[in-house]
Amino acid sequence: MADMRYCPWCGSLLSAREIEGREYLACVSGPCGYVFWDNPKPVVAAIVEHGGCVVLARAKGWPEKMFGLVTGFLERGESPEDGVLREVKEELGVSAAIRGLVGLYPFVQMNQLLIVYHLEASGEIIISDELEEIKLVSPDKLRPWAVGTGPAVKDWLDKRRQGK
Repeated sequence: MADMRYCPWCGSLLSAREIEGREYLACVSGPCGYVFWDNPKPVVAAIVEHGGCVVLARAKGWPEKMFGLVTGFLERGESPEDGVLREVKEELGVSAAIRGLVGLYPFVQMNQLLIVYHLEASGEIIISDELEEIKLVSPDKLRPWAVGTGPAVKDWLDKRRQGK
C-alpha cells in the first residue's frame, strides 16, 4: 500500500478499510468519504526499430547490464499514441511512426499499466540526459525478459516469427 498517512481532502488520518473485498486507505472522518484507490499509472512503451534493429535503453542509475524499452508516463490530456511518439523523440532524439499496438500489460510490481507500441524510427539517435546508453539488437538476437515490458517483447517477437 502507498505511503500516505493523511487525507488530501480534509487532513484526517487514513486507515486501512476493506471495500468490496479489497483493502484501501480511506479517511477516518465519516463525512469526508475519501478513498485512496491507488489505481495503476498508464505508461507507454516503445519497441523501436531503427535500421533493422531494436533499440534498447539503459536509464541513468540502472545496473550496467540492465536494458529495456523506451518508456514514459502518459501525460494529462495526451493520447497513448502521442505519448509514445513524444517519449521516443525526447529520449532518442528521433521521429518515429507507429506500426501497431503490441498490447496492454499489467506491471503489478510497479502498479503500472503498460501500453506497448511497435514503432519504426529513422535519423541519427541522440540520447537524452535520462539515458545512460542504448544498444541496437537484431530482432533475431533479442531475448524477452520476465517482467515489465518483457512479455510485450515476447508477444511482438512471436507475431513477427508468424509473419503478422
